[in-house]
Amino acid sequence: MPTCRRKRVVLTEPSEHLLQLAKADPNKEVYYMQQTGEIFENYEAYAARMSFYRLKQFQCEVTGKSGLDYFQAIESEQQEARTMHLRFPEQLKSAVLRAVQWQVMGRLDHLVEAVYDRFKDRYFENEKIFVDVQGDKFWARVVQVFPPKPSVDADTSETPGASSSKLPSTSTTPTPDVAMSLASDEDALPIHQLSGDLKIPAKEVNSKDDPTKYLYQVQILEEQNEKSHEKSKTTAKDRAKWNGSLMEVACSAMSRDRLAFSKSILRRFVRDCVDRDPAVASPWTVKPGIAKRYGVDSEMPESTRKGVEDIKKGEIDKRKKVWEDKEGPPNKKQKKMTPAQEERARLNAIANEKKEREVREKAEKSIKAKEEAERLAAEKKKKKPIRYPTEDLDVRLADKERKAGVKVKRPVPSRVALPFSDDNVDFEAFLMSWNFLVVYGTPLHISPFTLDEFEYAIRHTDIDLPCQLLAEIHSTLIYNLRTVPFIRHSAVLHFLRDKDAIDVEKEEDNVSGVSIEQLTAAMSEHGNNWERVPLRYAEGREGWEDALVGCLKDHATPENFPNLREILTRLLFAPENPEGTSISPSSSRQATPTARVLTIQSSPGERYYSLPYADKISILAFMCNLAVSSKAIHTHMETCEEQLTALRKEKIDVNRQKKQYAEEMNTLLLGEAAAGKTAKEEPKPEVEANGVDDEDLLMHDSSDLSEVPSDEEGSETGSTSGSGVHPKSSSRQKDLRQKAHSHAHAKQREAARAQASSAKQALADHRKLDEEVNKLERRLEGIEREFRKLLGSVRVKAMGRDRFYNRIWWFDGMGSASLLGSGGTVQYGTGRLFVQGPSEFDVEMLQQREPGEVEERRKEEEGEEGMLAVGEWAVYTDLEELDEFLQWLNPKGHREIALKNALTKWWPHIVPGIRKRIADLNTNAKLPDARRSARRTQDVSRDPYMIWQNRRANTAV
Repeated sequence: MPTCRRKRVVLTEPSEHLLQLAKADPNKEVYYMQQTGEIFENYEAYAARMSFYRLKQFQCEVTGKSGLDYFQAIESEQQEARTMHLRFPEQLKSAVLRAVQWQVMGRLDHLVEAVYDRFKDRYFENEKIFVDVQGDKFWARVVQVFPPKPSVDADTSETPGASSSKLPSTSTTPTPDVAMSLASDEDALPIHQLSGDLKIPAKEVNSKDDPTKYLYQVQILEEQNEKSHEKSKTTAKDRAKWNGSLMEVACSAMSRDRLAFSKSILRRFVRDCVDRDPAVASPWTVKPGIAKRYGVDSEMPESTRKGVEDIKKGEIDKRKKVWEDKEGPPNKKQKKMTPAQEERARLNAIANEKKEREVREKAEKSIKAKEEAERLAAEKKKKKPIRYPTEDLDVRLADKERKAGVKVKRPVPSRVALPFSDDNVDFEAFLMSWNFLVVYGTPLHISPFTLDEFEYAIRHTDIDLPCQLLAEIHSTLIYNLRTVPFIRHSAVLHFLRDKDAIDVEKEEDNVSGVSIEQLTAAMSEHGNNWERVPLRYAEGREGWEDALVGCLKDHATPENFPNLREILTRLLFAPENPEGTSISPSSSRQATPTARVLTIQSSPGERYYSLPYADKISILAFMCNLAVSSKAIHTHMETCEEQLTALRKEKIDVNRQKKQYAEEMNTLLLGEAAAGKTAKEEPKPEVEANGVDDEDLLMHDSSDLSEVPSDEEGSETGSTSGSGVHPKSSSRQKDLRQKAHSHAHAKQREAARAQASSAKQALADHRKLDEEVNKLERRLEGIEREFRKLLGSVRVKAMGRDRFYNRIWWFDGMGSASLLGSGGTVQYGTGRLFVQGPSEFDVEMLQQREPGEVEERRKEEEGEEGMLAVGEWAVYTDLEELDEFLQWLNPKGHREIALKNALTKWWPHIVPGIRKRIADLNTNAKLPDARRSARRTQDVSRDPYMIWQNRRANTAV
């Protein structure tokens, strides 16, 4: 059995639910893993187990090779087991297995040593061995085994050991009389009678049944010089004379091939054939199948059982002594002590008791100190902060968060709002069919349509008003399935084969009153040339119902389409009551008239719209599953992979360019800030002319740009002259100051103009870079939308999982569908957010938690009405519930932070899609009120699903 992390891999047993289901519904489809024989109820559990087996973490238990997947390890073990069983002597297998049965030994190596020592010198009839003849080794076969003669003959006859020592050198063939006598002796004495009992010591066995006293009559088979480890001492001519001759030898002249019998080979053989319970002192037991094959007794004798129990009890007692304080063996009876000796013994006992009490108190103190240290360490560990994000189920809301208004209970998703929730229809098949048709709309040449339109189209029952959407869907699938290989009339052949298998004594197997002969006769009249009939778009795909029957006849069988016969019967036969040919859109499957007896042969074009909803969805799901294998779909997927690679490269280039623009913008901002700071800190110009200080300059600062009036100038001149200053000097100084001020202010204005021009240019460059960054961001958004569309064509992935492993799905904007239409208008496919219950593998993960913990939390945080079963579906259609669900997600958990990030990323597209769907539903709901009330039946010709047009249709066909 392969090991994973030093533990044996245990195969998965069928669940109790699956066992009960096998009794209730034996025809239920399950997933079977052929390599291991395991059975799984759904694909998720099967895929998870297969992924586990494909991990390169297993080890071959026989060879020790690691880094293998499970199947490689199994193959390695089986190959080694086959090689080992072919090499190991067949004659030894039964004896070795009897010897190891019920043996109590702690290690396998000790058991192998004991078996090897017991059988290395003992040989059996028909065993192939090497025999040493005059220094050369020959390949021989043991013809007969002669046990030692009884001890009473030891005095009158030659010892067997002496006789055997001479036989190999003489190589004489015994006469017939001698052979007869030896054979009679063998019949009288058993061969190796004590070798199989390992409980008897080896010395005792050898003394009673000495292997060196056995004689073996061997026959030389052929020359085996190449297997000899010594050089041949004789010529080929001399060696050829021994071929086919008979001789008697002792065990000293015999040996086994090291590739057939050695300690390593014996260990592998024993390990492959025996097993042992993990309990203390459990015996080694031969596996039941092997024991039955080699005649080993599988029922433990009573004496052996008692001995095993005694050994087990002794081992348990021995282990108890390690942990328990026991008194030593009782002292021997002493002589009567004198009073002085008694007093001394009493004092010694008191001293010993005091010492024991001190030791005990010291031990108690150390235990208390250790417990206190462990408690402090546990408290310290408990106070250690948790690093988030962590496992979602380990995250608990604190009282502080609850008081702050954090959502504790998740809004309950609706099961009733799912399409066909009341009609016993497999919603998963319905959703899968819609997703396939929308995602692969380009290779199928069909325009996208919403999930609501698909639902209403399936519910359409008016035969007088054909539904174009249904005709286009079936026609494009029929065209696609013409390229998929099929077997002509496969359904008819299977029906006839089933008819032959029916017991003639039983009633004829009828479905809705139609026998197999009637059904096959009706099938032969429809769809015979379905792969060549043109279903033209201009003619409304007329005849697609008949081509559908032909497609089902050639592609479907009762094995891959279980309810094929019932559906074909309803398509080709009608009830006698013509009123039963229509169904109410709100009627359920059980209320449909298909339960009546169908006696009148009809055509598929008249009967298709009267089919139950479940039958229509089953047909579409079957056709979509077949279309996946078509060449057009595979080619489209390969093209999407190439485009995804190109988008990844483009995204890297755009991000690199965006980063470069951001660095340039930061450089411009830093330069502008540095220039402003420099201008602010620049000092005012200082003017010095002929000893004029700053104070004089500041005094005239307010009027340095204006001319001084003449009267003031004259008065000033007069005043200065009165003070003893020359008038011409004063006027010259004033002119110099004015010129200096004018020059300084001109420089400031020039610097200000240059700075303003630089700032204006920097601002223009910044705006230009900002526009480029915005363009790149819009391109990144477009890349994300294109990436989602292309990735949805390759594989559909959930948005994520919540803390209880419920999967959240959003199917809009994948494949041929788009989130934005022309002019940026909002488009949607489902306009909803779906919730799917955990898979069986996820449930197993939840069950590994403490018992009752997950169930209690689910009741508190989901509510009993919100707990989804395995694979069960529900939906969010209201924006308020969706907002509450987003608030309920806790970003401290691994799964929910990833889910919340994914929802936040696509939130600008999720919310408008839901709003658009709600608006469309309200608009369509108001339409009947605006129509004339004189109409007795609702007019559906203006409903969205009826006015849908296929803009991708290939009008050439």
